[in-house]
Amino acid sequence: MKVLISDNLSPVGAEILREAGLEVDVNTGLAPEELKKIIGQYDGLVIRSATKVTLDILESATNLKVVGRAGIGLDNVDIPAASQKGIVIMNAPNGNAITTAEHAISMMMALSRNIPQATASMKEGKWEKKRFMGREVTGKTLGIVGIGRIGGIAASRAQGLKMKTIAYDPHMPKETAEKIGVELVGLEELAKRSDYITVHVPMTKETKALISTEFFKNMKNDAMFIDCARGGVCDEEALYHALRDGEIGGAALDVFAVEPTTRDNCPLLELDNFICTPHLGASTSEAQENVAVLIAQQIADYLLKGVVTNAVNVPSVSDDVLTQVGPYIALGEMLGSFHMQMTKGGIEEITVEYSGELAELNTSPITIAFLKGLFTPILKDAVNYVNAPIIAKDRGIKVVEAKSEHSDDFINVMTSRVRTSDGENVLVGTVFGKNEPRLVRLNTFRLEALPAGPMLLVYNNDVPGVIGALGTALGMGGVNISRMTVGREETSRQNIIVLATDSLVSKELLAKVCSLDNITDAVVLELAEYTS
Repeated sequence: MKVLISDNLSPVGAEILREAGLEVDVNTGLAPEELKKIIGQYDGLVIRSATKVTLDILESATNLKVVGRAGIGLDNVDIPAASQKGIVIMNAPNGNAITTAEHAISMMMALSRNIPQATASMKEGKWEKKRFMGREVTGKTLGIVGIGRIGGIAASRAQGLKMKTIAYDPHMPKETAEKIGVELVGLEELAKRSDYITVHVPMTKETKALISTEFFKNMKNDAMFIDCARGGVCDEEALYHALRDGEIGGAALDVFAVEPTTRDNCPLLELDNFICTPHLGASTSEAQENVAVLIAQQIADYLLKGVVTNAVNVPSVSDDVLTQVGPYIALGEMLGSFHMQMTKGGIEEITVEYSGELAELNTSPITIAFLKGLFTPILKDAVNYVNAPIIAKDRGIKVVEAKSEHSDDFINVMTSRVRTSDGENVLVGTVFGKNEPRLVRLNTFRLEALPAGPMLLVYNNDVPGVIGALGTALGMGGVNISRMTVGREETSRQNIIVLATDSLVSKELLAKVCSLDNITDAVVLELAEYTS
């Protein structure tokens, strides 16, 4: 079997593949048309961020069985199209966590001691010792936005520097953060208390422009901001004004909304109190070797032994199990994603109950799929079918799986309960026919909805005119409704409306929806597309 390495990769990756008995070609810098011509020869493809694995490429990949990304991000891979063709997509989510956290700490130190500015000054022939007065980090407070794996490593490094650590993460239980010596606080409090702030969250609809004008206004005038996570989490225009107007002391970015980044598309580069690097967070020899080793081993194991590791689109189950529970795996992932996007507060406990004939089957892959779906909205490509249970354990989330032979309404039922510090939500799903997943209950509301694609969940009073007003508002906002389901609660005269939309409802349009008469709340949901 043949493997193509189409992006720059540490040589150890190719060595591991060859030692396993695979034929390896290293051919980097291919134009899309060139890759399209040769991809049909290969059983495996190893990429980083340069190669774009599009539908067009996949149509020509007649023998391709696996694509391995040496790193985390998979924005350059058409995962739904690959899944349709039965191609496994793998990544190496933990290979560069330490490197990225260390880069954030390096940026903090460089900001504190004006190292880039002083270097540039000396290279211009100057000796400006008084100009570049710095400050110590000992005893200062580091605020961490996102206290997952990378944020946790950053916290431990900061604690080693004798810094106080606080964090904002609405999905992390308080007790779990406290175990690593981090105090959980609200975003506004973090901005006000921190001397330094570092961001470690993926780019999602929840985190897009999370750090913007109001956040910077709440920061101390001498506080410093660091982002080595993802471009777009920080509103760069708001950061520019905060730095220019002296609202904050300094900033360091490794990631940008538009990359490559130049003076033409980023005015931040004109400011003296701003330092930057060209997306170097994962760029160390150790990290590049780590991800090369991990992805090469994973691809060799899959092609030669059928072992699936760190796959983002297929669970590690045998064909016979997949045949039995496959549609419920899809349902589980849908319900998990739905839960996270409607949930408030840190998750403490999850209960997944299987009823009817489903209880007699191996339901472990469904529970794992549920966990993957649960964490995907907040962790994106860093979660997969292998590490989802580990993430739940690391976050101190109790996961309970229960079974019951009795089912009231359907032959098979999957009931998922997610308890948080703010309460509990219940979603119940089933599969119609052979492979049609459906959400049939949301808390006390009964309904029938396909939980897939962009959606809008609306809570409203059960009075005439609400649906019409809602449709008008969405239409004026340029959003088309493709499906609608109404769930009713007789005792309270409350309804929920679940809308499938052709495009994602914007924050501005959501605000208009929430302001309509008799609508009490609305939530935008971004679920994976589903094709039977």
